[in-house]
Amino acid sequence: MNFLRRRLSDSSFVANLPNGYMMDLQRPTPPGSSTSSTSSPASPAMERRQPPGGSQTQASAPAPAPAPAPAPAPASAPAPSSGSFLSSFSSVVKSAQMAQGVAAAAQAKSAAAAAAAAAAAAEAPPTQPPKPVVRKPKILLVIDAPHTDWAKYFRGKKLNGEYEIRVEQAEFSEINLASYVNTGCMIDMQVAKGGTKVVRSFKPDFVLIRQHAYSMTPGEDYRSLVIGLQFGGVASVNSLFSIYNFCSKPWVFSHMIKLYHSLGPEKFPLNEQTFYPNHTQMVTAPTLPVVVKMGHAHAGMGKIKVENQQDFQDITSVVALANTYATSEPYVLSKYDIRIQKIGSNYKAYMRTSISGNWKANTGSAMLEQIAMTDRYRLWVDSCSDMFGGLDICAVKAVHGKDGNDYIIEVMDSSMPLIGEHVEEDKQLITDMVINKMAAVLLGITSPQPSSVKKCLHMFNTHFSMWAGGPRSASASPAQSAHASPQRARSASTSPSQAFQPGPIPAASGPGSQKQTPQLNKSQSLTNTFTETLRGNLTDDEAKAETIRSLRQSFASLFSD
Repeated sequence: MNFLRRRLSDSSFVANLPNGYMMDLQRPTPPGSSTSSTSSPASPAMERRQPPGGSQTQASAPAPAPAPAPAPAPASAPAPSSGSFLSSFSSVVKSAQMAQGVAAAAQAKSAAAAAAAAAAAAEAPPTQPPKPVVRKPKILLVIDAPHTDWAKYFRGKKLNGEYEIRVEQAEFSEINLASYVNTGCMIDMQVAKGGTKVVRSFKPDFVLIRQHAYSMTPGEDYRSLVIGLQFGGVASVNSLFSIYNFCSKPWVFSHMIKLYHSLGPEKFPLNEQTFYPNHTQMVTAPTLPVVVKMGHAHAGMGKIKVENQQDFQDITSVVALANTYATSEPYVLSKYDIRIQKIGSNYKAYMRTSISGNWKANTGSAMLEQIAMTDRYRLWVDSCSDMFGGLDICAVKAVHGKDGNDYIIEVMDSSMPLIGEHVEEDKQLITDMVINKMAAVLLGITSPQPSSVKKCLHMFNTHFSMWAGGPRSASASPAQSAHASPQRARSASTSPSQAFQPGPIPAASGPGSQKQTPQLNKSQSLTNTFTETLRGNLTDDEAKAETIRSLRQSFASLFSD
């Protein structure tokens, strides 16, 4: 009992007891009662005889701390008082013990459940895949005329399978920009769609330029926009450095002169050209007739054929009014024009013959056909593609004269027009090349070059042809390939092994030779070329292609006469 009284004398213990428990211990001792009677509370009758005022005073007064526990009560203490005290105390202790037990059991259960869940999560793989990260799309600015919808070719394609490509297309005339050192280039674009002007502002990540940046037409000098894109650090196809250099044709021709001197006239037959910085230097022409080109013009504009000295003086006055530079080159009596284009690692060669008889093959009616890629043509376009740090898209224009010689006259950059029956294929090639360039510049991911694959295929075709009994068609000698007229192309592949030179044309007089129809202007893959090698009869098809080409040229000459 002494322990219990000492325990109950602690003020913190009594204060933490629930409300309503052991109220008799919290009441003050009535006056006049002895210390030994603290264990015997007053009877209910005595409590009822207390005045109301005393109860209010007791209620308002704070409960004093119980006195130190005296000696244990005698054994002769009344039974009711001892039982009331022990019953109150036992109920308090049991309630406290039950509450503590329930709390401990709940805590142990929750800890066990958490440990089991952690162990299961550590052992078992996650059932749900992580949510994909939404990445901001990369913006591609395409500068081109509205007749080609480039968004159609980039739809559904991503960079490294993660970044969407958003295409913004406009012409140079619809673009305003401002470039900053830290934030780069900001574009303001006003595009007319459906009769309504749509204004957009964005920051391009990459640019594809398919339009001339400079023309002598008033109001079509957009070199400042090229400078702004370069100032903003925007990557492009072709490079902005090369596009700015292509804004002057004599400047480009000066780099072709370097190739002429390094490769020689046999490998790089450049047409002679004379440059006049202004009209005062145009005194006499080197050789008549000549073609005078005024300033920087495109698509046959600003080119005049001069037959005699009087006409040359008249053109001098026109150049004076234009207030620009001019060039003159000997006129070549052409048999047909040649164009060799390169898009990435894809090569194509075309031949254009005038039907209307105009000295410009790109003016009036003309007949266009695809011809075989030869090593000679490949050397031309590969040499020119190294200009200005490298050209991803370029084309070389040449004239095949009636004297049997070729004359290179011009190089075009990424603004070159797409011609022939494979325009859609060329657009897809440009799309794939732009995606690879964007991945390399923006993400640092480089795709494997296809040259190794083509080399392996070339070796496979060579070994198979040797196993099958030798090659079907032999290549002509360099002297013959330099002056022989190109034949109709059977494949648009870029492998040198697939470019063939025809041998002697046999007489197609048998009845069987007239039943087969040659496949002309068909772009075929390496597999199709391999199948054609197995089928054979290449010489018959080549003979028929040459016969048809001769008939077309006769038809063209008939109309020209």
